[in-house]
Amino acid sequence: MHESLSYLAYLAISIALTVWVARTLSTNGEVFLVDCFGHDEVLARSTNHLLVVGFYLVNLGFILLALQFGKPPETLPEAIRYLSSKVGFAVLVLGAMHFFNMNAIAKFGRKVGAWFREEQWAASARPAAPEA
Repeated sequence: MHESLSYLAYLAISIALTVWVARTLSTNGEVFLVDCFGHDEVLARSTNHLLVVGFYLVNLGFILLALQFGKPPETLPEAIRYLSSKVGFAVLVLGAMHFFNMNAIAKFGRKVGAWFREEQWAASARPAAPEA
């Protein structure tokens, strides 16, 4: 009985945390992405959506695979330890994914932003086309 309840609680808590983190990062991260991508809102929204999909796939895959690890609990104290270690590890993976994504966005975003600013500078430096 403790084993089944522990599995259900682990899945419910871990999936709920994953959804909450993804929504929070998506909502609050869009402003960051717009700035990184030279104020191109379409590119930022598209990138944001792709990041959320990837975030869900990796984290939900990890959560489901992690079910097979660990000794199933037989008592209530074991169930609490089992659940806390499983959820704790899932939270660490969520955090690692967040930092990985932020690092990648910061590096890639700076490049895109630099390209955008170079193009703006080049466009402003070009002589105007003669009117006919």
